[in-house]
Amino acid sequence: MSVHDDLTSVQRCLADLTRSVGRLEQQLGSGGLEMRRVRADADHLRESVALLREAASTAAPGTRPDLVTISDDPYDINLWTDTDDEGLGARDRHAP
Repeated sequence: MSVHDDLTSVQRCLADLTRSVGRLEQQLGSGGLEMRRVRADADHLRESVALLREAASTAAPGTRPDLVTISDDPYDINLWTDTDDEGLGARDRHAP
């Protein structure tokens, strides 16, 4: 399945969820905190999937971030001049 198909499937399920929540609201009333929470959560899910669909449509399929190659060559020793060894302090000083 492609991402587009998966997102369409999720949107259909969310539409079913929204209809079910609406039926529950009719039966239980919409005044309770629990019902308001369920309604808000369903709305947030719908908004999140819409944002995800938008992000998926702008991203090119199969693109990966550029990899950075790190050389195995040793670092220049001058990079470590005047540095402290973590937990040991400076090389030319004694610990207190």
